[in-house]
Amino acid sequence: MNTREYHQANRMAWNEAAAQYERDEQERTEYLRKGGKNLMEPELRLLTDLDQWCKRAIHLQCAGGTDTLSLWNHGAHEVIGIDISDRMIGVAERKTVALDAPARWYRCDILDTPAELNGTADLVYTGRGALNWLNDLDAWADVILRLLKPGGLLFVFEGHPMANIWSMESPELRLDPDPRYGNYFHEGAIEDTSGWPTVYIPADVVPPVEQQAKKYEHLWTMGHILTALAQSGLQLERLEEYPLLYWDGLKNLPPEIRDKLPNTFTLMMRKP
Repeated sequence: MNTREYHQANRMAWNEAAAQYERDEQERTEYLRKGGKNLMEPELRLLTDLDQWCKRAIHLQCAGGTDTLSLWNHGAHEVIGIDISDRMIGVAERKTVALDAPARWYRCDILDTPAELNGTADLVYTGRGALNWLNDLDAWADVILRLLKPGGLLFVFEGHPMANIWSMESPELRLDPDPRYGNYFHEGAIEDTSGWPTVYIPADVVPPVEQQAKKYEHLWTMGHILTALAQSGLQLERLEEYPLLYWDGLKNLPPEIRDKLPNTFTLMMRKP
């Protein structure tokens, strides 16, 4: 399989997962209507004064649009979301209509993000379980570079690559029993037929595991991520690492252990 084939397979899987986003669509819409921001402490702390400098924010792998529209509530004048899932984009579009928000949505592989958006973004935002679904980080980095205006900012808030290697079920710190996941340096795409983690997508909204679409993940190291972006021409401004979690992927691990691990990171890079 090539990069596009991996991404199209993941499109089918994310169309299944979108059922959960459709289920809580109304709740999320009302949350946004009241000014809610589905952003975490590092994002709120570092993405400041958007109303003064961010005329357009582009969110790559935007899913159902809640985080994208949170950037609007946080001060971005206009937001644009790109996602490969048809159903996810449908969720985002309905939220936009309900909120009368200045938002637009594109259903495509992010590597095919329309050229009409080139050089228009003050901010490109991505993360929260996004990068592992990509099969070509160099191409991804090139998309970011072409979307940003000169002086524009890339903001990534993402699961730390180290967090991928631990068992999600163990109450002790153990490597994932699958040797592909339990190896920080595993190379290549991982075919996952184990179904969606039920702490993220409940079993009652998707088909039985054996009927679910295959998913393909790629567990990039921090070196892979930084090198791809630097080689595209972006310049590093900030890298922070945190014990903070954005989902309950290590639910059985005691806090006294979990809070000593690098679970998430923020990366800020700028186009010269």
